[in-house]
Amino acid sequence: MLNAKSFLAVDFGAGSLKLATFEINEAGILCLKDFRLKSLGPEGAAEATRETVLLKVLREILAETGAAARNINVCAPGFQVFSKFVKLPPVDAGKVTQIIQYEAQQNVPFPLAEVVWDYQILGSSATGELEVLLVAIKSEIVEGLFRIAEEAKLRLQLCDVSPAALCNAFRYNYGDLEDCTMLLDIGAKTSNLLFFEKGKVFSRSISLGANSITQDFANEAKLKFEVAEQIKIAEGFVSLGGAYEEPENPNQAAISKIARQFMTKLHIQVNQTIQFYRGQMGGAAPLRLFLAGGASIMPYTAQFFAEKLNAPVEYFNPFRNVQIDPAVNLEELARVAHSLGEAVGLGLRNLANCPVEMNLMPESTLRWRTFNEKKPYFTATVFSLVAVALAVGFLFEKLAKSKETEIDRLKPEIQRMQEKADRFNKIYGEVGATRSEADQVAAWMNDRYYWGNVLADMRQVLIRAENDVQKKLSAEKQGVQVGIWIEQLTSLASTALANTPGMAVPGGPGMGYNNGPGYGPGYGSAPGPGGPGAVNATSPQTNQVGIITLVFRAVSLSSVDPAANADIAYTVENNLQASPYFDPKATQLVGQINAEDASGTFTFGMTAVLKNPLNL
Repeated sequence: MLNAKSFLAVDFGAGSLKLATFEINEAGILCLKDFRLKSLGPEGAAEATRETVLLKVLREILAETGAAARNINVCAPGFQVFSKFVKLPPVDAGKVTQIIQYEAQQNVPFPLAEVVWDYQILGSSATGELEVLLVAIKSEIVEGLFRIAEEAKLRLQLCDVSPAALCNAFRYNYGDLEDCTMLLDIGAKTSNLLFFEKGKVFSRSISLGANSITQDFANEAKLKFEVAEQIKIAEGFVSLGGAYEEPENPNQAAISKIARQFMTKLHIQVNQTIQFYRGQMGGAAPLRLFLAGGASIMPYTAQFFAEKLNAPVEYFNPFRNVQIDPAVNLEELARVAHSLGEAVGLGLRNLANCPVEMNLMPESTLRWRTFNEKKPYFTATVFSLVAVALAVGFLFEKLAKSKETEIDRLKPEIQRMQEKADRFNKIYGEVGATRSEADQVAAWMNDRYYWGNVLADMRQVLIRAENDVQKKLSAEKQGVQVGIWIEQLTSLASTALANTPGMAVPGGPGMGYNNGPGYGPGYGSAPGPGGPGAVNATSPQTNQVGIITLVFRAVSLSSVDPAANADIAYTVENNLQASPYFDPKATQLVGQINAEDASGTFTFGMTAVLKNPLNL
């Protein structure tokens, strides 16, 4: 069994699962305790079955190693990760996050709500621009990795991505290289190309993987994918081109040509990336290439790129500065070391600060992990609450029986008290009714002078109206006498009026005034719910006298001014609206101004609404 201080680093690749068990020794050095590689088969690359296959393979490896380590760092493969280098203009440190958020919205090909994304500032150019690595992965993919860890009874600490893990592993082992160096990691579905130069890093993911070699060979030879994969690993190599004798083995002949075609496509992408790195990123020409990834060990791959790039090529050793436990089989490790770069990069995250530190753990996963960690405490709490509830229930049962006995003893006394309460409530109600009647009488007594004050104010209204009209007409003709008096006054209960739908005040239906130019039929006020000319009010609790219908008579002055009679009517209306006793909005002319009769006078109607109606 391994030391409990050990931890696991798992690279969930597209074609295989790589697991390494690490421990940080007393000297603070990363030590490899064990490693395992296992193919995922074609089902591992299919989205529908990938999670099931990963869990199955992970459980098999854990059973083989008997690992006691529970903490695990994982790495998502390149084909599931979006990564891009972006340059940001020189800005204040406080605005960097805001600008990167904007860049993520513009560059990530999925809605940000559906992904987990992170970034790392990797340096700055000579002009001060920030060079930022932006990575994103769909939340559902990370949640799937979390479920795998949970099912395997492991605690997921962080989720990294392959370019970042490779970068950390290379820097840790080849930090002494200052001039421009390339690292090409050839995977099953995608390849990662990284540039390292004087502390700067540049990365690009290339959508070419060695599975395409297997698929093309399977199609040509009419074989199943897994059979073609076995033949490719056992017999395949990369044809170097030129004049050479074709192998007698037909499988080797087919695979070598297909592999060369694949490597040629990959070289084109590498060459384009070199041109971009030198032209857009201001980098130097790469002086060497390191190969990594499971597909890079196909024979003559190194020679192919050495010829194409005209630069030395060697295989990446991620364990150059990592201590190897004596129990590890060095021969087996040497055959697959170039494929474990991501695993070493994951292990370094527990050792110290790394050049690229990302953790693509979604909030939902973190909350669920926290919940699971607290689940035992929740369970204990629930059991405690149940025990307390049972104890409280027992005590309440005894208390309930005691209360029932006491209630039976008090029932006769309660009955007697209830009878007394009923008698008291009856008498109290009678007292309340008497008090209400007394309050009503008192209100009537207080209002006994109200009508006198209203009528006195109406007299002052007429006097002011006569004076206003006389002043206006005297400027045109001397000796004009104005006379206005009330011919008819009728009070009306506002409750009765309000409860009569569509009732119009005297003066003719729809003949109200609106203080606009002109008068007579067709110049009525805006119709209310009851119809044209209707007066509506909210019904009060008791009958109230609040509306007075007035018929005024005045001396006709149409011989002095054709509009004089209308001016008299409007002047009376304005003065009545200015009275403190009447509502200026509801008080208005009604009907029409009647023509002058034989007595030399004319009449007009008015509805006056009291501000404070008199309760009856």
